[in-house]
Amino acid sequence: MAEVINMPRLSDTMEEGTVATWLKKVGDKVEEGDILAEIETDKATMEFESFNEGILLHIGIQEGETAKVDSLLAIIGEEGEDITGLLNGSSSDSPKEVTNEDTSIELETPATDNAESSADLEIPEGVTVVTMPRLSDTMEEGTVASWLKHVGDQVEEGDILAEIETDKATMEFESFQSGTLLHVGLQEGESAKVDALLAIIGPAGTDVSGVAMNFKVGGSEPKAEPKKEEKKVEAPKPVETKTEAPKPTPVVSSSNSDGGRLFVSPLAKKMAEEKGINLSHISGSGENGRIIKRDIENFTPAVHSSATVAKFVPSGQEDFDEVPNSNMRKAIAKNLAKSKFTAPHYYLNVEFDMDNAIAFRAQYNSLPDTKISYNDMIVKACALALKQHPQVNSQWFDDRMKLNNHVHIGVAVAVPDGLVVPVVKFANEQSLTQIGAAVKDYAGKARNKKLTLDEMEGSTFTISNLGMFGIESFTSIINQPNSAILSVGAIISKPVVKNGLVVPGNTMKLTMACDHRTVDGATGAQFLQTLKGYIENPVTMLV
Repeated sequence: MAEVINMPRLSDTMEEGTVATWLKKVGDKVEEGDILAEIETDKATMEFESFNEGILLHIGIQEGETAKVDSLLAIIGEEGEDITGLLNGSSSDSPKEVTNEDTSIELETPATDNAESSADLEIPEGVTVVTMPRLSDTMEEGTVASWLKHVGDQVEEGDILAEIETDKATMEFESFQSGTLLHVGLQEGESAKVDALLAIIGPAGTDVSGVAMNFKVGGSEPKAEPKKEEKKVEAPKPVETKTEAPKPTPVVSSSNSDGGRLFVSPLAKKMAEEKGINLSHISGSGENGRIIKRDIENFTPAVHSSATVAKFVPSGQEDFDEVPNSNMRKAIAKNLAKSKFTAPHYYLNVEFDMDNAIAFRAQYNSLPDTKISYNDMIVKACALALKQHPQVNSQWFDDRMKLNNHVHIGVAVAVPDGLVVPVVKFANEQSLTQIGAAVKDYAGKARNKKLTLDEMEGSTFTISNLGMFGIESFTSIINQPNSAILSVGAIISKPVVKNGLVVPGNTMKLTMACDHRTVDGATGAQFLQTLKGYIENPVTMLV
């Protein structure tokens, strides 16, 4: 029987999804576990696995199209099956529960005042309700990336029940109960709030339909009846170049000084009247010589001169390319806007002498199988300086300030859709080569969207380096909950003054953005002085 597959919610911040690639086409046979499509979210492009078997009868979202979560993605059923009712939103044509819809459209229950809450729900003996776990301190929703067990399977304590995904990583969820998996509350790709019904485990054959239908979190209000709206299957909307062509307008007839007739659009005539322009002095560029808006805008009164200047008549058209915002771009915009408008930023600018750093790096890299970058040296120097200035290594909360004794450096990495920040943990304890290897590994994972949540969490300070792009200096927005971020510019060769003499030199500009709630100006300046000592005399980092 036909199953409706909706656009899954693959992260707690995901509101829309983009179909990057379809791995199956209409008419193809689909087996349980086959990858149907690749869905792009705000953090990664993820494989979307089918939990149904049958023929792919309909595709609701074409490659490159973006749609809201719970929009019709596909329909799987028997070959030749009539799916007209499903496309038109008819529930009567659905011979069995459509599980992907059941979590996005609330189950139909009488909206009465005496509907029982989960607190009053009678749960059969031996049955355990498993709810959506909170896998991080900021998690509000979770998405089922994949089920490792299916309804009817035997589950032992310690078995991996499912893979739960947040906006940054996918984590294995271990069962703490033994029994038979009797009910699945969320299908693969669907999301729900923390503590929502995830699954029910108990003795084989136990009827848990009442538990599944009436379970609510925290005694919430009775579930409302589903809205019986007609589903609309939209035509593909690929990204395309839009061209603003002249719109057909009515022709207004006027007379010129010779008694002839002028053809002019109403808008052009109005503009001419407002500007006091005699229409008989204008040559129309519209169809059949009609005077249109751009003719009025480009009209220049004749200048009495011996030189005749040809009138400019544009031949091109205004056009633009429109590209939908990716989910990652939306998430970055939200987080950075929050930081910029909640943390009072101020900026400290310094310029370091890099001659010794250049010589040190060249000598260090002369060792066999050794290669470090200037960025690796800056990460190490910052880590050592932060140990001496814990105020800069702090985090702000409404009722307290956390001074971190450990140093975890976030390193901003550019990816095609935006920016991610993997974290080099305990950077002060790592060698330069270890830091270099870690940063290189994270950068590769970031570009392939393979970073895990653990690899992007826990930073206490952040570094953003645009020096490799030739940028001399810039400012950055603090990566909250950090108290500061260091912006690193390019090394510039220029004349400098040393010992009273102008000599060739190499300098690098750095700008530190600080949160004034935690880092005072003097505190930030002292940190940069310590950092200067390590950068300008890098051998001290090895002592």
